[in-house]
Amino acid sequence: MSQRQVLQVFEQYQKARTQFVQMVAELATRPQNIETLQNAGVMSLLRPLLLDVVPTIQQTAALALGRLANYNDDLAEAVVKGNILPQLVYSLAEQNRFYKKAAAFVLRAVGKHSPQLAQAIVDCGALDTLVICLEDFDPGVKEAAAWALGYIARHNAELSQAVVDAGAIPLLVLCIQEPEIALKRIAASALSDIAKHSPELAQTVVDAGAIAHLAQMILNPDAKLKRQILSALSQIAKHSVDLAEMVVEAEIFPAVLTCLKDKDEYVKKNASTLIREIAKHTPELSQLIVNTGGVAAVIDCIGSCKGNIKLPGIMMLGYVAAHSENLAMAVIISKGVPQLSVCLSEEPEDHIKAAAAWALGQIGRHTPEHARAVAVTNTLPVLLSLYMSTESSEDLQMKSKKAIKNILQKCTYLPALEPFLYDAPPNILKYVVGQFSKVLFPWIFRYTSAESGQLSTIY
Repeated sequence: MSQRQVLQVFEQYQKARTQFVQMVAELATRPQNIETLQNAGVMSLLRPLLLDVVPTIQQTAALALGRLANYNDDLAEAVVKGNILPQLVYSLAEQNRFYKKAAAFVLRAVGKHSPQLAQAIVDCGALDTLVICLEDFDPGVKEAAAWALGYIARHNAELSQAVVDAGAIPLLVLCIQEPEIALKRIAASALSDIAKHSPELAQTVVDAGAIAHLAQMILNPDAKLKRQILSALSQIAKHSVDLAEMVVEAEIFPAVLTCLKDKDEYVKKNASTLIREIAKHTPELSQLIVNTGGVAAVIDCIGSCKGNIKLPGIMMLGYVAAHSENLAMAVIISKGVPQLSVCLSEEPEDHIKAAAAWALGQIGRHTPEHARAVAVTNTLPVLLSLYMSTESSEDLQMKSKKAIKNILQKCTYLPALEPFLYDAPPNILKYVVGQFSKVLFPWIFRYTSAESGQLSTIY
C-alpha cells in the first residue's frame, strides 16, 4: 500500500469525525432530536472529540455538548457525570478563542439548570479560568465567560460569593466600559445576578465602582442594555437605605423617568422596579421621587402598559403612599387613585389586582380625606366583590379585605358606605356601622372618661 493510500485513510477518518460533530451540532438545535441523540449515546462519543488533534473538531464537539446540555438538566448532569468538565476547564486555559467561547458556552449551559450543577462547575475549578477569560483580548471570549459566571452566580448567595472570591467583579466592571454592546449587556446582567442576593454582595459591586458606570448608560439607545442596567441598579438599591441612597446620588433622576416612556416594555418595567426599590425605604427617598415628578411619571406608565409590566409601578405607588399622609396625598393629586381603580377592575390577573388593592388601602388609610378620594372612584364595591368572590385567589381576598378595612375605618363619606349596609358580610358590616356612628352620632361614639381623662371609643 502506498503512502498516499495510507494517508487517505487518515483523511477519511478526519473527514468522518468532522462530519459527525457538525451533524450532531446541527441536530442538537432541534428539540425533537434530543432524546434520540441521548439514547444513541452521543455524550460518550463527543467526549473524546474534545481533545481531538483538529481544532475545528474540538470546537464543534464543545458546541454540540453545549447545545445538548442547554436543553435540560438530565443532559447537563450527563456532562458532569461523564467527567467532561475537567477537560473543558483544562482546554479553556490552553486553546484558541473559538474553543474558549464554545467551552464557556458548555459551562453556562450546565450551570444554568440548578445550584447543584453550578456547584459542580465551581468544584472543578472553572471559576478561576473563566475570570482569566474576562481579560482575554477577544470580546466574544469575555462575553462567553461573563455569561457563564452570571449563570452560576444567579442561583444563591454561596455561589455568588464564590464568583466574587474568584475576582470577577472588577473585571466585570471593566467589561461594562468596553465598546461592544453585547459585552456590556452580559456584564451588567452578571453584576445584577451577583448583587441580588444580599447587602454584602451588593456592596462588593458598589465598592468596585459599578454604580457610576451603570448610571451613565441609563439612556443608552440599546433597549436590551437599558434593561440590564436598570435591573442591576435595582438589585443594588433594594437591600438597604444606604445602598439606595448611593444609587440616587449617582444622579439617575430624571434619566430613569425618561425610561418610563421607552418603546420597550421591559425597559419600562425595570425602570418602575428601580423606582419602587428606592421608594420603599424611607419617606425622604419617596419625597425625592415625588419632587422629581416620579409619581406622575409612574402613573402615566401604568396607564400605557399591560399585564405584569404594570406591577412594579402599582407597588411603587403603594410604598410611597404608605410612608405618610402628605406622600399619599401626592399620589392622589397625581391622579393615581383612578388609575389603580382601573387596574383593580380590568386586569385579568389576580396578583395584579391584589397589588392594586393593597396600594389603594395604603392611600385610603390615613385620613377621612384620603379615604374619600378612594371611595368616590367606586372602588369599595369592587373590593368587596373581589373579597367575596370564590374565584379570587386567597391573596387577593386577603388584600381586598385589608384594603376595605383600612379605607372604611377612615371613611366618613356616607354615600360610599350605604351600599355596604345591604351587601357586606358581618365582619365588614361592623366597620360600616362604626363609621355611620361616627358621622351621625358623634356625641354617642366619643366621650371623655371622667376618671382617666383619656379619649375612649364605643364600638
